[in-house]
Amino acid sequence: MSLRRKKAEELTKEEALSELQALARDLAKLDDAYYQNDAPLLADWEYDELKKRNEAIEALFPELVLTNSPSFKVGAKLDTGMDIIAHKEPMLSLANIFSIPEIGEFETKIRNFLGLLPLEQIEFVAEPKIDGLSFSALYIDGVFVQGATRGDGAVGEDITENMRTIIGLPKKLNGKDYPKEIEIRGEVYMTKADFFELNQKSAKPFANPRNAAAGSLRQLDPRITASRKLSLFGYTYGYANELLWDTHSAFLEKLKNWGFPVSPDISVCPNITCLEKYFTQMSEKRAELPYDIDGVVYKVNRIDYQKRLGAISRAPRWAIAHKFPAEQAQTKLNDIRLQVGRTGILTPVADLEPVNVGGVMVSHATLHNADELIRKDIRKGDTVIIQRAGDVIPQVVRVLTEKRTGSEQPFVFPDKCPVCGSHVAREEAAHYCTGGLVCPAQQIERLIHFASKEALDIEGLGPKNIQFFWEKGWIKTASDIFNLDNKADTLKQIDGWGEKSVLNLLNALQKVRENAPLDRFIFALGIPEIGTATARLLAQTFGSMDKILSVMNEEDALVTLTNIENIGETTGLYLIEFFREENNQKLIEELLNKIKVLPFEEKAYQSALSGKTVVFTGTLPTLTRPEAKALAQKAGAKISGSVSKKTDFVILGEDAGSKAKEAEKLGIPTISEKEFKDMLAIL
Repeated sequence: MSLRRKKAEELTKEEALSELQALARDLAKLDDAYYQNDAPLLADWEYDELKKRNEAIEALFPELVLTNSPSFKVGAKLDTGMDIIAHKEPMLSLANIFSIPEIGEFETKIRNFLGLLPLEQIEFVAEPKIDGLSFSALYIDGVFVQGATRGDGAVGEDITENMRTIIGLPKKLNGKDYPKEIEIRGEVYMTKADFFELNQKSAKPFANPRNAAAGSLRQLDPRITASRKLSLFGYTYGYANELLWDTHSAFLEKLKNWGFPVSPDISVCPNITCLEKYFTQMSEKRAELPYDIDGVVYKVNRIDYQKRLGAISRAPRWAIAHKFPAEQAQTKLNDIRLQVGRTGILTPVADLEPVNVGGVMVSHATLHNADELIRKDIRKGDTVIIQRAGDVIPQVVRVLTEKRTGSEQPFVFPDKCPVCGSHVAREEAAHYCTGGLVCPAQQIERLIHFASKEALDIEGLGPKNIQFFWEKGWIKTASDIFNLDNKADTLKQIDGWGEKSVLNLLNALQKVRENAPLDRFIFALGIPEIGTATARLLAQTFGSMDKILSVMNEEDALVTLTNIENIGETTGLYLIEFFREENNQKLIEELLNKIKVLPFEEKAYQSALSGKTVVFTGTLPTLTRPEAKALAQKAGAKISGSVSKKTDFVILGEDAGSKAKEAEKLGIPTISEKEFKDMLAIL
C-alpha cells in the first residue's frame, strides 16, 4: 500500500516522516511558482489537499514536525525589483478548512485555547474571500503615505505609487475618528468585466483576474498600473497606535465611515449555524458577484479574544478560510516526463491537452511520485478528469478508463537518470538519482537554489544564466559564482549581454560579498529538509556562522539542536551530517573567504525574555499552555521542551513534575506565571 493511500492515522512513524519530508519539498516548489513567478503548478484545490494532509500527519505525529514545515510558511517571496518595506505587524495568511463539520472544529479549538465554558458565546464575522493580491496601506494623521504587498509576512514590496493610482483608495480618510497611525489591510482585485476588457486589448492575455490584478499592482512603472482598472476592499488592520473599536465588526464600520471600500457581503454571526448558512448562501451567490471569490472567511469578532488567541506559525488562530470545492474538466494526457530536482528527486509531470477550466487554460500538472501514478492508474494517452479551484493549474482527479483504446502506455520509472545516466534508487515513495554532484541537473538546481530570491537573491543569476555559465564551465560550485568578475570582458562580447546587464550582475555579486544575511546564507547552502523557517530559527538561536560551525562540531551537538523548539532529531541529524561532511566544510570555508555573512539581528520587540530559553511545566493559573508559549515567543524567547544547562528560566504552574526537580538540580531559576507576565513587558 502506498503512503498516500493510507489514512494519516494508519501510518507508521517512519512512513509519516517520509511523507512529511516529501510534502515539504512539494509545497515549497508550489509556493515559489505561485507567489514569485505567477506561474502556478497545481490547482488551489490540490495545493489545499496537500496542506491538509500535511497538517493531519503533523497533528498525529507532533514529534516529527519538520522545521521547514509548510505549516510555518506565510506565503510570498519578494520581487526585489521593487523596494522593500517592513510591516509594523506581521502580515499573516490564513489556514483553510474544506467542509461544514470543520467549522465546528474551528470553534472548539478556540474554546479550548481560551478556556471558555460551553454556554459562553463566541460571535463571528463572516466575509467573502476575495481572490486578489493582499496589501497593507499605512495612514498617518489620516493621510495615505505607504503601500506594501504581503511579501514574506515580515517585509513586502513597496507599491505606494501604484496604489495611489487606484481610484477607490482614499488618499485622506474621512472625519477625524481614526488612529494617528494605522495599517489598513485588504485585497486589490479586478472585476470580471474589467478583466475581460483588459484581455480584449492585451497582446498576451492574462489567465484570470487574480493574476491580472497582481501583475498590474506589482509593475515598476505606476503608469501601467494606472492604465488598468483595479479595485480594492479593506478587511482588517495591522499596526494601530490606538484601538478605537472593541470588535472586528465595529472596525469595519469605521472603515466605511472613513471612506474605505468594504465588501457589502459581510455578516455578523452569533453561532456556527449562522456560519454554515452564510457559506451556503455565498456558494449560491458566487457566480453573480462582479468579482472572483474562492471561499469565505470566518473571524472571531471580539478584539480581546483575537489578541489572546494570537497566531500559530503562519496563521492567526482567530480566523480561518473556508474554501469552495474545485471545478472540473475533461482532457487528454499527452505525455509524462521527469524533472530532476537539486536533491536528485525524480518528479513525474503530466503534459495535458490545453483545456479551459473555469476560465483558465491549463496544460500540465505534477504527478508527485510513482505511488501517485499507480494509485490513480495514470497512463500516457489517457483521457482524464482534472480539477482546479481559484486560478491555477489542476490536479489529475481520475482516469476515464472507459475511454481507453488500448494504446495507452503505463509510465515506468527508468533505472537510469534521464540527465546523467546514474543509477536511480527508490526510498519510500520517492525515486532519486544517485549521481549527486556528478548529475548536471542536481548541480545546476543547487546553483539555482543558492542564487534564488529566497536565498542570496543574486540579480542576473536566474535559471537560464546559471545553465549558460555552467555549460561554459565557468561555475561548478557556489564558490565559483564569485569569480564571475573575471569573465566580465568576455561576457560583454556575448549576444544578450551588454554593458548594463554585466554591470548589474557585478553589482549584485558585490552586494552579497558585503552583506549576506545569516538566515539566507544557511538556506542557500541547500541543506536537506532545511527551509527558510528553519534557517531563520538557527540564525536566531546561534546568532553567527562561527557559532553554528562551532556547535555542529561539539559532541553534544544533537542535544543542543533538539533542545530548540521545533527542531527534532531527524532535522538535527541532517544538520550535523551536512556540516561535518568534508566537501561541505571546504565549500563553506571558500564562501566565507569571499562573502561577509552578517550576524543575525532580531527585529522583534525587546523584553526581559528576549533571547532566553524557557521551559513551561505544570498548570498555569490564568493562561493555557498554548497561550503562554505564544506570548513567550512573541517576546523573543526560545521555547524548549526539556530542562538543560542551557535553559534560562523554568515557568512553574501547579503540579509541576520532573522538570521542576531537574531545574532545582541544575540551579536553573524558576518563576511564577505572574513573574513571567512581568517579564513580557517591552524594554
